[in-house]
Amino acid sequence: MKKLVGIPGSPGIVMGKAFLYLEKALPEIPRYSIRTDQVEGELKRFKLACEEAAADMRALHERAAAEMGKEQADIFAAHLMMLEDADIQDQISGTLKETRENIEWVVYDTARHMADKMLSSPDPAFRERAADINDISSRVLGRLLSINKASLAELDTDVILVTHDLLPSQMLTMNRAHIKGIVLDMGGLTSHTAILARAFNIPAVLGLASATAEIAGGDTLILNTKPGEVIVNPGKKELDRLERAQVNYNKTLKESLQTRNLPAQTTDGHRVSLKANIELPEEAEAVLRFGGEGIGLYRSEFLFLNPGQATGEEEQFRAYSQVIKAMKNLPVTIRTVDIGGDKILPEFQAASETNPLLGWRGIRFSLSMPDFFKTQLRAILRASVKGNVRIMFPLISGIEELNAALELLEEAKAECRKKKQPFASNIETGIMVEVPSAAMTADILAQKADFFSIGTNDLIQYSLAVDRGNEKVGYLAHPAHPALLRFIKTTIDAAHNRGITAAMCGEMAGDPGMTALLLGLGLDEFSMAASSIPLVKRIVRNASISACRELAGEILKGVSATANNALLKDWTAEMFPEN
Repeated sequence: MKKLVGIPGSPGIVMGKAFLYLEKALPEIPRYSIRTDQVEGELKRFKLACEEAAADMRALHERAAAEMGKEQADIFAAHLMMLEDADIQDQISGTLKETRENIEWVVYDTARHMADKMLSSPDPAFRERAADINDISSRVLGRLLSINKASLAELDTDVILVTHDLLPSQMLTMNRAHIKGIVLDMGGLTSHTAILARAFNIPAVLGLASATAEIAGGDTLILNTKPGEVIVNPGKKELDRLERAQVNYNKTLKESLQTRNLPAQTTDGHRVSLKANIELPEEAEAVLRFGGEGIGLYRSEFLFLNPGQATGEEEQFRAYSQVIKAMKNLPVTIRTVDIGGDKILPEFQAASETNPLLGWRGIRFSLSMPDFFKTQLRAILRASVKGNVRIMFPLISGIEELNAALELLEEAKAECRKKKQPFASNIETGIMVEVPSAAMTADILAQKADFFSIGTNDLIQYSLAVDRGNEKVGYLAHPAHPALLRFIKTTIDAAHNRGITAAMCGEMAGDPGMTALLLGLGLDEFSMAASSIPLVKRIVRNASISACRELAGEILKGVSATANNALLKDWTAEMFPEN
């Protein structure tokens, strides 16, 4: 038995067998000449590899349709159609006969040229197919080179996934029905892996550094995420402790869910709004189940990160409409695509940057691609007639960017009018406050924005110079740092002085240990993972706004994160001893 301690990424307590996933790239593709009499043999090998890959795709399609939903199933259906495309197969066959080179190289080279051609297309839908070509060719090459690589989408038994890191696209396509927990070497509390794990209600411990070296496939693991513990091959003592912890966890969750239909109101009558962050349309149902009053952040970029999924105007319109209708006229805040940093669209992977987190991302990406941006804006506008919609722009650093985004929104509205496509006339437009320059000029930005939403994940990263995905410096990324709290207070005050609401959609909003402080700082709206809403509501309903304001006043005098943490801990223990 051994214990590993990392960063709690997503709440829960679970036990299961470890599935060690060590992703390996294809080896160097061999290239050599073949004789004319070997061509038929190479074609037979190619045909067999395609048939085996197609069989894999059919099985994946059936499983995805049964366990994951239509959107995921459509990914594999599209891949199967491309794999069986006669034109593609004829092109590879013709190239083989012409060049008389081994089939592995012909498949690799043909796919590479096809993908490059797609990436150069001005049509976004056509560019998206490049990722599909790469995926399909990798499957066929894996068969030709006899590489048996496990797929997270093909899991058919319950496991705890242990791996180095996960991309958002892998999180979206893995078979979540069988992944009961996640253990990662990399990542932190605000990494996108952690955000998605919380959205999918999968317990996760991140930032363990050496988990893949210290855990073997088939080991029995206990994840107790509150202390960030991973117990490897536990004994009876640990199993007994697990059982007690599960009972307490389930009891707390059950008690918290009892507040689902009650208002988020303090003991002395101060009302706030608790909403949810979502990544996928199918999460909307969970928002209502956990008592959310709407969606404070719909991360629309995850529509674009799902491999094989078309993201033209019609596809976006359908996805947004699905969410808006599911929320039954509760407000839905759709953030325009926040691409860049660690979220890269497949067709833009070639556009590498030395420092992507300070580069071409968020609103900068959208403003540099006005046609792409207006396509999304038109889709949101058209969907707005289905319910209650707000539009939010990410990574605004100054008034110039907000003005430019609003101008393109007006152009999108004009295009909808020209096509006689109706849209709501009263759509509010707000901004994410997630860089220091936005916080410090919040009074200026409030003149053009209808609301603010503070994105603490990035605001912590940029104000404290801490990479949110780097476990080595994760200890520095603390929301109680005096600099961050001053940015938050400045932003809230600027919003209130202008008569607009101040929300928060960063992970800090879902941290029960920060709830009282944020109430005291004047936050109007909290938006978080849906599963976090009941516990945060429980804190709100047991606190008084007067006591919270006194707490905030004391914390704002603090000189360090350490001092503020100590004060918060003592105050919480005194006010909420049962927690």
